[in-house]
Amino acid sequence: MSRYDAVFIHAPSVYDFRKKPIFYGPVSDVIPSSPVFEMYPVGFMTISAHLIAAGFRTRIVNIANLMLSSEKFDVEKKIRGIDADVYFIDLHWLPHAHGAIELARIVKKYHPDSKVEFGGFSSSYFRQELILYPEVDLVMRGDTTEYPTVLMMEALKKGGDLSKVPNLIWKDSEGRVHENDVTWVLDDLDSVIFDYGVMIKSVMKTMDINGSLPWKAWSKVPLTSVFTVRGCSINCAECGGSHAANKTVVCRNRPAYRSPAKLAEDMEGIQNYMRAPIFIVGDIRQAGQKYCDDLLSEVRERGIDNHVVIELFRGASAEHFSNIDRSFPGGWSIEFSPDSYDESVRLALGKGYTNDAIDKTLSAAFQNGCSRFDLFFMTGLPKQTRDSALDTARAAGHLWDQVNPGDGLFIYDSPFAPFVDPGSRAFQEPEKWGYRLRARTLEDHRRLLDSPSWKHTLSYETEFMTRDDIGEVSYDAAIELTNAEMETGRITPEQAKARNERTETARHVMHLVDEAVAIEDPAERDRALWAVKDEGIRLMDSTITDKNDLDWRSGSIWSNSPRILAGLMKSFFRKA
Repeated sequence: MSRYDAVFIHAPSVYDFRKKPIFYGPVSDVIPSSPVFEMYPVGFMTISAHLIAAGFRTRIVNIANLMLSSEKFDVEKKIRGIDADVYFIDLHWLPHAHGAIELARIVKKYHPDSKVEFGGFSSSYFRQELILYPEVDLVMRGDTTEYPTVLMMEALKKGGDLSKVPNLIWKDSEGRVHENDVTWVLDDLDSVIFDYGVMIKSVMKTMDINGSLPWKAWSKVPLTSVFTVRGCSINCAECGGSHAANKTVVCRNRPAYRSPAKLAEDMEGIQNYMRAPIFIVGDIRQAGQKYCDDLLSEVRERGIDNHVVIELFRGASAEHFSNIDRSFPGGWSIEFSPDSYDESVRLALGKGYTNDAIDKTLSAAFQNGCSRFDLFFMTGLPKQTRDSALDTARAAGHLWDQVNPGDGLFIYDSPFAPFVDPGSRAFQEPEKWGYRLRARTLEDHRRLLDSPSWKHTLSYETEFMTRDDIGEVSYDAAIELTNAEMETGRITPEQAKARNERTETARHVMHLVDEAVAIEDPAERDRALWAVKDEGIRLMDSTITDKNDLDWRSGSIWSNSPRILAGLMKSFFRKA
């Protein structure tokens, strides 16, 4: 059995989802991963890179993806066979609250003398509750915890003083809880080691491909990311990554940016390894126009020719898109999330731009070289009524009319699910934003996750819509969106009919689950729930949208093998 200093373990949303009758619904229709949320956070790679640089042996094990890949995969056998001093479990996104704690219990079952550490946004928010679980020894608070984690590992390895590790919550040998001050909050991100080679080398060392991949479909349709920022200057009410949430959760008073030169270097590093699209996380204008101009100048100098995905936090001009087009010869796409086409709802969220700005942004993008533009709306927002939600879906026809028929505009509409983000303004003051929350503690959210349907998992209702309303309106909006897509000639009547039939099937399954939940006899209730599980699995990946629309046609990771080998050689000689 190989022994590691640190093993990073990513849990499924619910453990063990394979043995539960769960109807996931459309909760992951607009993200790359499945409803099991098998995508692990980028912190796995950056923290691993820092630990490796400090001389520690590390490994990433995506348990969620391994469970998805095989019904026969034995979780306990896998964990029993991996020996480590410290097991790192992410609880960054709250939908992992159930699976993460259950994996911690399994780790402690087979490795009682090893430490279990939690990190991520949700871990930081619920740190005082989380540390009280008997399976949890350590919780690291913050969003730039690479260096504190190295200090923690050195203290554990050498018997040092954990009280001197910044941002750490820990238990001593007698089980007493100590919370160190949050004194490590980076002002910029240039010291963070960002290297996709960490994942690639992990695959080569362990030959555990499914256990190392960021999410299930990544090997076939790889998408990479670079990060302009941690923190945010914007204050969207529902967002757990907003300015207010960052201040509450990780003590970040202002965004920390990665310099244009370092960001371009990150992109060049990815390009050395693979010909995959690069998603630049964070609006490149957020740090100011000079930052944006400097970044585009840097990437031109480095000759970045991978396809690049650009994020917008507000509308953009033709000049902005023209500058982007001059900088990325491999093509570029846009991701934009106005959330609603109702200006009053968007204003309540904290997004202060108009519908006219959205319209002009679409046309300006395609007139200046954009190859695809993804636009995202949601149901279940503050101040949003049923009519408002449906009008947003209907507005898709108007939006498609702003561009040419052949332009790659993709519009998505999904429920705001499953939870209101902890730390967001809406979570902290729900009444102010028209929410009635059904979960406040970590344990509350864990219990909701173990529900048989996505609608029953929702942690909120609003002043205008109950959970039942949100469920129905989500499917109604999907049908309105599909019909608008057909009426503008973007899909055929046959395609629209098939998609709408799928949506109505999903709605029917949701109703069957509702009926089953109402059955008083436990055995009969379980039989009724299991009777719809197979249909729920069939609808799992694309419930109300065609999830294939999210894929960038870049070729599989295996087609990048020669480039990966060349990239590894470059990496070796750079360090030598």
